[in-house]
Amino acid sequence: MQVVILCGGKGTRLSEYTEEIPKPLVAIGKKPIIHHLMEMYSSYGHTDFILCLGYKGNKIENYFKNNKASKKWNISFAQTGENSTKAERLIKVRKMIKGKIFLVSYGDDLSDVDINKVVLHHEKSKKTVTLTAVPLVSPFGVIDINKKNEAVKFREKPKLDSWMNGGFYVMDKKIFDFLNPRQELEKDAFENLSAKKQISVYRHNGFWKSMNTLKDVLELNDMHNRGETPWIK
Repeated sequence: MQVVILCGGKGTRLSEYTEEIPKPLVAIGKKPIIHHLMEMYSSYGHTDFILCLGYKGNKIENYFKNNKASKKWNISFAQTGENSTKAERLIKVRKMIKGKIFLVSYGDDLSDVDINKVVLHHEKSKKTVTLTAVPLVSPFGVIDINKKNEAVKFREKPKLDSWMNGGFYVMDKKIFDFLNPRQELEKDAFENLSAKKQISVYRHNGFWKSMNTLKDVLELNDMHNRGETPWIK
């Protein structure tokens, strides 16, 4: 099953790195995050990748062409435009997608979600899109207060009762009937699909982390240095 990775954004919140390199090339240990992501997919048997390139995309292409470890993968590179929306990037690689069902991911998220279980969930649901939802984690510590206004418990950045979109999609080619290059994937296409009850949700309670800020880079590298890489089974 082909894996489409959306890796063309400018990553402005990581300008410490992205003035020189695209965000998917920011390293965890000695490998860029996109390499870790592709190893994650490979661990579930998915080794056919389409990389939707944009900002400094030539650097991503050069990395893989010069990296012997990536020879185990079939990688197609698509220049999808520096300022394209995610929907537009998908539209531009439509003809490269061979099967009826394909996988989609962002180039800056890692998880220990079992991709093949998400695929099975999608096949049973018969929906147009299956997205992986992860618990929303509070960015702050939380205080539990009783009826006497006494602090009874302190919880450091707990998981909340709400869920958020963790990416890691399975999509049917019917998705292209809902994509407009001038609109956004999540805000427009997904809103339309959800109104038609065409989005199934796979709930994942395990590890998930996105690399959006310098703090995220430091935390992921700290995990790696401790030998904690849950995204590789």
